[in-house]
Amino acid sequence: MDNSRAILIVDDEPDMRALLKDVLEERGHRIQVASGGREALKKLAEEEYSVVLTDLRMKEMQGLELLAEIKRTHPDINVILMTAFGSVESAIEAMKQGAYDYLTKPVKTEELVLITEKALREAALRQEVTRLRREVHKEYSFHQILGKSKPMQQVFDLIRRVADSPTNVLITGESGTGKELVAKAIHYNSKRRDAPFVPVNCAAIPEALLESELFGHMKGAFTDAKGDKRGLFEEAQKGTLFLDEISELPLMLQAKILRAIQEREIRRVGATKSMPVDVRIIAATNLHLAEEVKAKRFREDLYYRLNVIEIHLPPLRERREDIPMLVDAFLKKCADASHKNLRGMHETALALLMDYPWPGNVRELENVIERAVTLARGEKIVPDDLPPAIQGARGDRKVIDEAAERILPLADVEKEYILRILEKTGGNKYQAAQALGIDRKTLYRKLAEIEERDRA
Repeated sequence: MDNSRAILIVDDEPDMRALLKDVLEERGHRIQVASGGREALKKLAEEEYSVVLTDLRMKEMQGLELLAEIKRTHPDINVILMTAFGSVESAIEAMKQGAYDYLTKPVKTEELVLITEKALREAALRQEVTRLRREVHKEYSFHQILGKSKPMQQVFDLIRRVADSPTNVLITGESGTGKELVAKAIHYNSKRRDAPFVPVNCAAIPEALLESELFGHMKGAFTDAKGDKRGLFEEAQKGTLFLDEISELPLMLQAKILRAIQEREIRRVGATKSMPVDVRIIAATNLHLAEEVKAKRFREDLYYRLNVIEIHLPPLRERREDIPMLVDAFLKKCADASHKNLRGMHETALALLMDYPWPGNVRELENVIERAVTLARGEKIVPDDLPPAIQGARGDRKVIDEAAERILPLADVEKEYILRILEKTGGNKYQAAQALGIDRKTLYRKLAEIEERDRA
């Protein structure tokens, strides 16, 4: 029997045990009984209960002694004390020691049911919160960020070292590398884990609304301000505020963020007084903020405030040895979600994934696996289940093989490979540069050199 929401009645009088059991069983509750404190502790060690209803005065073990032991070993259980010798003093003492409530005998049926059911509801809610917190902590443990490569091991080491410090962190890396997952891993492995983690995508909120979203506003501060509104800084109090795409913040708001970090206080739009905040800032960007500072698009003083510790996430093409591990994890997750019995991936299909440059990084890989699981007809993922762009990735190796066969100069090999990647990205130079592992300026220079050689 599932006793996770059961009630344990403890009383050394058999008639009272039977009466209480009958009343609560009539309400549909699962009831167990014990004749004294030692028997009760034995039952608590063997099964789960949400509420203990115990007499205060018993021969073997007093109710307050049992209460103290339950609070020490099972703090989530609500304990209700009963006594025929009710007094204000004993009630106060029981509540001080952690009793949920106090009943005097003869117990009134309506009062018994009301208090017991309220205690059950609160215990169930507390147990659910505890369970959810455990799940969240497990989900965002750094062990869930998969990777055995050296660059990822360095990331794990940094997460461990910075998690419990109050220091601001800047997470850098291309889109799709998992920056928010790392931010959550830092938060849920820190002392702030029980406070809110509040993410905000600075690029997704219209500039006109961003200040109000971050700092809140007072009633009447602007036309649509029909009431006071808490901002995200306030929502994240005692926790972590994750500012994704931090480079998209307007300069005016950058100054206000800087003040919030320096002074540990904010002012709502339309307010005349500031209020203190205790928030850890984790920021993320897929741009080189140092270059944005040089271009006067990002404040230098804010950059140094945010970049106390930088965690750089490498693109997937720079840690290809992690691909098989990521594939296995995504395959299991997607197969379980779609109720498909898949036995893995065919070696040829995995080879295609290993060859692909992954401009969209880990996020793209997960989407590709989800698509493959959906389309799979056999027990294993095969090349035909993969997108055409990835099926053609093996063709890029032919460029190298044919070049070696024809003994072409290195410049010609580079030309053919660059043109092949441009063809695969539909002429998108930004994606092509990402796939090639170079910046756009370098790609433009190489294309100019190719054009010049062709004219010569």
